[in-house]
Amino acid sequence: MTTPAPPPTRGYTASKDQLLSRLRRVEGQVRGVEKMVEDDRYCIDVLTQISAVQAALDKVALGLLDGHARHCMHEGAAEGHADEMATEMMAAVGRLMKRG
Repeated sequence: MTTPAPPPTRGYTASKDQLLSRLRRVEGQVRGVEKMVEDDRYCIDVLTQISAVQAALDKVALGLLDGHARHCMHEGAAEGHADEMATEMMAAVGRLMKRG
């Protein structure tokens, strides 16, 4: 009988509970925006809440990037993949920066 392999350690593993908590909060904010639309709230108020959701998601993304840079890229560099990892991360940053 073999024991299952442990899950991989990711850059966010240490802060996973905090990350999940933030994502649940964002989910609640999105539900709030949905309710605002259902209730025919003033457009600017809805847009303000959408901006808050985007800011919260940006904060989550920055935390993930920080963990990736400190953990995953460090491991990748030790394995000789530093340039590949940097290119991959910069592509992810580019995707995050594209809006509209």
